[in-house]
Amino acid sequence: MGQIGYAVQRWAEGAGYGIVRELVVHGIGTRFHEEPQVPNYGAPRRGPRLLKGMTIAIEPMITVGSPATRTLSDKWTVVTADGSLSAHFEHTVAITNNGPRILTAA
Repeated sequence: MGQIGYAVQRWAEGAGYGIVRELVVHGIGTRFHEEPQVPNYGAPRRGPRLLKGMTIAIEPMITVGSPATRTLSDKWTVVTADGSLSAHFEHTVAITNNGPRILTAA
């Protein structure tokens, strides 16, 4: 799964953006956030292997400023600490016998 974080980091930083490091790629199952948790940055070929039957959420938060964040008083909303623009997008992906299947694709 480290390859996912590496790809996100390479794309975002290569385009001059920051990556919020507190948010992670995570498993989805009977609960909303499950293991494994993998950063949206890092080195390739690290972390858990993607295995058939896994479902993961890939959801980086990309910023035009500092990647530092703060959580609002509702204890849920995350914003950039410097007030810069950011985007948070998610795809849910199932690992099948035939490879990955993006469940959130239009």
